Amino acid sequence: EVQLVESGGGLVQAGGSLRLSCAASTFNFDDYTIGWFRQAPGKEREGVSCFSSSDGSLYYADSVRGRFTISRDNAKNTVYLQMNSLKPEDTAVYYCAARSAVIATMNERLYDYWGQGTQVTVSS
Repeated sequence: EVQLVESGGGLVQAGGSLRLSCAASTFNFDDYTIGWFRQAPGKEREGVSCFSSSDGSLYYADSVRGRFTISRDNAKNTVYLQMNSLKPEDTAVYYCAARSAVIATMNERLYDYWGQGTQVTVSS
């Protein structure tokens, strides 16, 4: 069974940084697409970033491009989301997800496995 565990959330002031981690068990990253999603209070969950295992391509939502960076450490089976220049509108529960296909997508309905989420709160 695939398990994803996020960590690294917390409270930070606007302009600050956080790094989220997503530790995965029992699967090889090369066979999966990994994505980060977030859900703010009263809003639908949205895609933040993902990477394609097939060619290493990275994808970002327009709202975070240039501020967030997705990366992975295959040896640790861990995916990271480095978040810089945080804004109050980045406040949300952040989830990592895995899709058992190598074609990347930000469509959450196509992801098979989800972590429990980690809260990120950015104060103004």
